[in-house]
Amino acid sequence: MDLTGAIWRKSTRSSGNQGDCVEVADNLPGVVGVRDSKDRRGPALAFDPVAWRAFVQFAKRH
Repeated sequence: MDLTGAIWRKSTRSSGNQGDCVEVADNLPGVVGVRDSKDRRGPALAFDPVAWRAFVQFAKRH
């Protein structure tokens, strides 16, 4: 998984700079990256964009 060129962002619902957030990069073709904002050089998860959208929709409903 190559996340070179990823533009990471935090949710607009994140509060302040406490760092207890995940960051998402959805600007790359065919992959959505997710990482811990406290460990930006650590591992990242990679999701298929369709699977990521399904997860987000599920999370919004529950």
